[in-house]
Amino acid sequence: MKTLLTGGTVVSMDPAVGDLARGDVLIEDGVIVEVAERIDAPDAEVIDANDRIVMPGFVDNHRHTWQTAFRGIGADWTFAEWAAAMHGTVKPHYQPEDVYAGTLLGRLEALHSGVTTMLDWYHVAQTPQHEDAAVAALRDAPGRSIYCLGAGWGTPAPVDAAVRRVHADLAGEGLVTMAFGLRGPEATSMDTVARELKLAAELGLRTSLHVDLVGGAVADLRAHGLLRETTTFVHGNGLGDDELRMLADAGSSLSISPDVELKMGFGWPMIGRALAAGLRPTLSIDDVPSVGGDMFSTMRTAFAVQRGLDGGLRSRDLLAFTTIDAATSCGLDARTGSLTPGKDADIILLRTDDLTVFPVTDPAATIVSAGHPGLVDTVLVAGHVVKRDGILVNVDLPVLRTRLLESRNRIAAAAGIPLDGTWLPQPEST
Repeated sequence: MKTLLTGGTVVSMDPAVGDLARGDVLIEDGVIVEVAERIDAPDAEVIDANDRIVMPGFVDNHRHTWQTAFRGIGADWTFAEWAAAMHGTVKPHYQPEDVYAGTLLGRLEALHSGVTTMLDWYHVAQTPQHEDAAVAALRDAPGRSIYCLGAGWGTPAPVDAAVRRVHADLAGEGLVTMAFGLRGPEATSMDTVARELKLAAELGLRTSLHVDLVGGAVADLRAHGLLRETTTFVHGNGLGDDELRMLADAGSSLSISPDVELKMGFGWPMIGRALAAGLRPTLSIDDVPSVGGDMFSTMRTAFAVQRGLDGGLRSRDLLAFTTIDAATSCGLDARTGSLTPGKDADIILLRTDDLTVFPVTDPAATIVSAGHPGLVDTVLVAGHVVKRDGILVNVDLPVLRTRLLESRNRIAAAAGIPLDGTWLPQPEST
């Protein structure tokens, strides 16, 4: 099967390919085979990319989709309030069908806004049926997804058996693969971290862990010989410059969620400090009860904040953080993250004739400074069109919306919480 994207403005994110003011992209059997100014492929299905930017899909390496049903409810919350609400109050009432509905709608939302690859950081951790529901939802969404199975918030019990069980189910999977969500030294013992890293290495899994406000965690891991190039550290606002250099030396990755970090009180996003330490940062959404779920607004926040702090960054830096750099953090840079011949065709087409961006003079600057989900006209994952003319393909949204609303309302009723914007959770410490 051949597909030709023709006549678009190509932003490849591959220095060897470059950008094309007018270019074509040829796809065969789901793989990019050629990127050039003009390609003759009379036997290919043609997708007209005129008035479109053609670029690699975004990669979000940290999102908790199980919380999708409670979108916006925590916009005014601190981190402690969010933890008390989502983990202390709401999560105990989640049934497997609630995990499925939230995960599926959350993954479809990400696809709708141009996120072709997403790591779903799962920390509901209640029963095997909950885990299976999350995996089923990711399989039912036509995106490239990484199911990152982690322990529940504050759960002391080992998750080794669950990781082995799900890994056996996902072994050899195409679009849905697996990672291991570590608890980390802020939440458990070094012996537990070491055991979980050993299991991850045995199964060939990349790992991800949250390090939020307290410095010293990375130094402790290094002292115990537990820093790995296969680990992505999330947030890290409390890390010192020396610890960032430790991550860079180890080849580890850093995932920054600027909107959540600023709103919840974590502190300034670590982009500038990470770059100064020789560490390539990446960007992620985190959770939609608190922030928007699209990468455009995330890039815009990160860009504006860092420019305000030190005048650093260029528009293309943000595109790299959310495409090739994020793909590298997931171990998928050989398959996605740039429009490179030989890679899978994970591609998005953004409208340039929309009045919110027209006329597009500098594509990268336009995407970062003025982009929004409404520009996402077409999305391809592994060469398959999953969104066309602004509409997700073969998705019955009315049915799914009804299912998610029923899930939200049932959980809220069981938890005894209002849905009128008046709920202010009380952290345990108070």
